[in-house]
Amino acid sequence: MRVLVPYRDPSWLRAAWQLFTTLAGFVLGWLGMLWLLPHSYAWTLCLAPLTAAFLVRLFILQHDCGHRSFFRSRRANDAVGLLLSVLTFTPYHGWRREHAVHHATSGDLDRRGRGGEIGTMTVREYQQASRLQRFGYRLYRHPLILLLLAPSLHFVIRQRFTGGIPRTWKKERASVHLTNVAIVGLALLLLWLLDWRWQTLLKIQGPVTVIASSLGVWLFYVQHQYEDAYWQPHDRWDYVAAALAGSSHYQLPRVLHWFTANIGLHHLHHLDSRIPNYRLRRCLAEHPELQAVHSLSLWESLSCAALKLWDEEQGRMVGFPRPA
Repeated sequence: MRVLVPYRDPSWLRAAWQLFTTLAGFVLGWLGMLWLLPHSYAWTLCLAPLTAAFLVRLFILQHDCGHRSFFRSRRANDAVGLLLSVLTFTPYHGWRREHAVHHATSGDLDRRGRGGEIGTMTVREYQQASRLQRFGYRLYRHPLILLLLAPSLHFVIRQRFTGGIPRTWKKERASVHLTNVAIVGLALLLLWLLDWRWQTLLKIQGPVTVIASSLGVWLFYVQHQYEDAYWQPHDRWDYVAAALAGSSHYQLPRVLHWFTANIGLHHLHHLDSRIPNYRLRRCLAEHPELQAVHSLSLWESLSCAALKLWDEEQGRMVGFPRPA
């Protein structure tokens, strides 16, 4: 851990450049979709994945701000995080605190369900569950629900409410309401600029939000839901082991590493979340011992969608048992 400390040093220039280029890419993609709309909605939709990819990158920059690693200044991190939260539909302070819980409990069997993580049952729990509970869990873990429908509902609707946020988290609850007001204000501004054509706004932002939400949840899923993941009871749980063994090294093509702001180096990020995304690759290159972890290629990661349960006896993720 001491070796990682020098990589924590944020760079104002690199952070500002990342923010500028990503915001510019998102705005240009959005305007490109708007320009194509009168000509062909099919061509408009073709540009949606690229615009959504920029939105995913903006979310990860907000994520870095939440860890206070993007800029050296706490105020700068919070200011940029609050700004980006309007575009990502994600209340900054509420998500920041919830995500900190995720880092503190990831891989702990006795503290599952905290920090917004993907719900995971053990094989024993599934076998002891009622038929209704099994059906509900199967429905929840179905790829069409978990990776397509649920992400959009979570970002667009679930995050508009304070349910589930403790009443003592006053700052976090207030951030939900302030984010909602800001989103409505931005939507009204865009509608005014679009001559109050709400259909135009929905045709552009709708597919961008759906794609970006699904991509974001897939990244979060594959970073912790793979065959050789790490889960231990609390009395045997270890933070460093959970980071290195319970967070994947997602080896994406270079262009996808750029769009995901190196979040694929997730084991390193969990080991020290104060390292800015733009220093992760150098850190990994200069310390080969950190490369000796579970890695996933883009193709290999697709098989992770079939994993549903944690098998405590085998110490690995498995699919649903086949009917006898």
